[in-house]
Amino acid sequence: MNARDLVRSKKLVRALKVICTAQGLRSLRSAWRRRRSDAAGLARRGTELARVPGVVEGAEPGPGGGVVRFARSTLRVRVTTGGAVFCGWDGAEPEPSYALDGPCPEADERAELEPDTGGGWRVVSERVTVVVSRDGTVEVRTPGGVVLRRDLPPRWWEPAGAPGPAERGVRGEGARWLQRSEVAADARFFGLGGRASGPRLRDGEYRLWNTDPGGSFEPGDDPLYLTMPVQLVVADAGTHLVFHDNSWDGAITLREGEEGAGSGHDRPGWCRTRMEGGPLRYWVIVGTPARVLHGWAALTGAPAVPPRWALGHHHARWGFGGAEEVRRVVAGYRERGLPLSALHLDIDHYAGHRVFTVDPERFPDLPGLAAELLEDGVRLVSIVDPAVKAEPGNAVYDSGAAEDVFVRDARGREVRGVVWPGESVFPDFTDPRVRKWWGGLYAERLAQGFSGVWHDMNEPVSFAAFGETTLPRSARHALEGRGGDHREAHNVYALAMARAGYEGLCELRPNERPFLFSRSGWAGLQRYGGSWSGDVATGWAGLRASLALVLGLGLSGVPYSGPDIGGFTGSPSPELYLRWFQLGAYLPLFRTHSAISAGRREPWVFGPRVLEHAAAALRTRQRLLPYFTTLAQLAARTGAPYVRPVWWRTPKDRALRDCEDAFLLGDALLVAPVLEEGVRRRPVRLPRGRWYDTVTGRAYDGPGQVVLDAPLSGIPVLARAGSVVPVAGPDGGVELEVWTPCQGRRGAGAGMLAVEAGDGWEKPELLRFVTRLRDGVVTVEREGGGAVGYGGAVGYPVRVRGEAPPREGRPSRRTG
Repeated sequence: MNARDLVRSKKLVRALKVICTAQGLRSLRSAWRRRRSDAAGLARRGTELARVPGVVEGAEPGPGGGVVRFARSTLRVRVTTGGAVFCGWDGAEPEPSYALDGPCPEADERAELEPDTGGGWRVVSERVTVVVSRDGTVEVRTPGGVVLRRDLPPRWWEPAGAPGPAERGVRGEGARWLQRSEVAADARFFGLGGRASGPRLRDGEYRLWNTDPGGSFEPGDDPLYLTMPVQLVVADAGTHLVFHDNSWDGAITLREGEEGAGSGHDRPGWCRTRMEGGPLRYWVIVGTPARVLHGWAALTGAPAVPPRWALGHHHARWGFGGAEEVRRVVAGYRERGLPLSALHLDIDHYAGHRVFTVDPERFPDLPGLAAELLEDGVRLVSIVDPAVKAEPGNAVYDSGAAEDVFVRDARGREVRGVVWPGESVFPDFTDPRVRKWWGGLYAERLAQGFSGVWHDMNEPVSFAAFGETTLPRSARHALEGRGGDHREAHNVYALAMARAGYEGLCELRPNERPFLFSRSGWAGLQRYGGSWSGDVATGWAGLRASLALVLGLGLSGVPYSGPDIGGFTGSPSPELYLRWFQLGAYLPLFRTHSAISAGRREPWVFGPRVLEHAAAALRTRQRLLPYFTTLAQLAARTGAPYVRPVWWRTPKDRALRDCEDAFLLGDALLVAPVLEEGVRRRPVRLPRGRWYDTVTGRAYDGPGQVVLDAPLSGIPVLARAGSVVPVAGPDGGVELEVWTPCQGRRGAGAGMLAVEAGDGWEKPELLRFVTRLRDGVVTVEREGGGAVGYGGAVGYPVRVRGEAPPREGRPSRRTG
């Protein structure tokens, strides 16, 4: 029995045990209801006819490109001013779209559709060239003519007798389609949202259907909570991102290519995109990784900037007994001098698991508790689930029923499922009116003293003894007034819920940036907040999956995320907990969390040695908070994730493209976590340039591999030569940690600092600093001059670190 079969067997045993409970019987009835609803509400697939575009018949120029007409299809190609390419078959347009942030970007008026050799057409622009062949193959090329992506003619399967594209102008909702694409033989695939295996995506099929795996997950479990049809493809010839703007159920199959070892007979890599319905439309963005992610953010929205406190340490647990236990946990941090920014309350703080309620026995004065904790600098964060207990007398249900906000079936009846509170109904967040209603409910959370929210169970989940644990596919949704069913709405359900919560919080507290993160979502989630790993299994495999998820989400456009430190289930060993904690200290969302049946996660429960080393990791995180706040602001302006793969600046380095056990934190730091038991030394692959061990100050030159100590006291972290890292100084202010640059003009380094006025909406000032080593002297200059906050020529105290190699001599250290 392989690992995946073992996991399935365990889930089956768990399901059989659940069925024997009252909740299990309700989930059994719910599964039968869903099956009956779909049988009555969805048309059965009959005879289907396959269709391909056919031969080109002509073209009509338009803004940024135009429409190419084929015998049985049409293709619109449009290049926007930012260089993004849109392709839409059979009348598919960029809008309406849940992914786009506002209207479609303006077309590049300089890009024109013109005839190409062989009877095809092409669109040439400054950043990209698109060539459409006479049979419908679409090539995306660099300005120099190198092919980055070749999309072969798509194929549709439509019900027999359905109107053709010429009659209807756009594809019917029942049309399934498939498109195969080729990439370079050396290309590597990344992205597709949150995937437990990776961050490099190996050969295999990846389903596009947000799914609660039902218990904890490990590498190999797929799909998970947050899937996106967003691929980042990295090859020697260049990097490109492709996004299929289609929220239906589907799958992407990947196959890496093979190079012919100098024979010239390379086998290209390929991917196959298959969707069960919806439009065939996609975007392609080309350039360096930084330019691609910048273009992606421009298209789908700037990442939300969390308040500064949200970049500190969070403690959570499903199973806090009540207010007194919360006080004891917070006091434990305070008494041991451990920084703590937030404490999260799970579903057990609700009255009967009902959303937007409080158990009066466990938490008799929640606002008072929140105010008390805030005096110690600790904020409360609340879980929010979308399921509403279908019970007259439940204020949220009564209000929603009166406003007619809940999802209905094809017959017009409320769709009912089973979640933690019992039989439940589900708001239709694809309706603007419902989002407005739901956003107003967060006033209750704010009145209870909560400073932020985390959305859970929003794939959405409905417990079922068999079949899919979600709503019936035939369930009806508003879809912004267009109307449709759950086949189209499922993947965007959590995204629309995040929008409802974010906009509601903005309206309720207009002077504060909301703090929101969500287990599920879709392309564009970053506009409203971040995500987290979900129920990752406790074990070394779960630790490795944690890093894969954060990197994959960042390359899909969601830069703020993190795992449940220690794993959601089980009791980690002291060593596993410590290594997870040390990794988490360098990830955007730094949160411990566990299930009600799992072991506790306070650092002191693992013994004095773990406590000592965990305390050091917490102090490091506190010291790096100015750097994290700067990375958050840079992500909002550029789309660059906080946590980046080591190939970020050198994507042509093939050894780095295959490196999955280390990452860059911003541009300055390289973090090499320990992901295996018993490791005390580990190899670290370095990108090009000089790197300093942040503990010893010793210099190493890349590219190449070095072996570094990884004692229990800390994991290897290296700093890029010439970088400027803003850190918290001993007096609480900001100081600049400068790592000695290399000699000469080419060795110049840089760094940035975001100067925030608070957690409101005022745009912070971004200061840029440049470093140089000339004649053995380190200089640090602030672009634009002037002084802010502190004395000195750069405005902040400067500490130069890093031992220069002997051939350069020991540098003098000064600022100017």
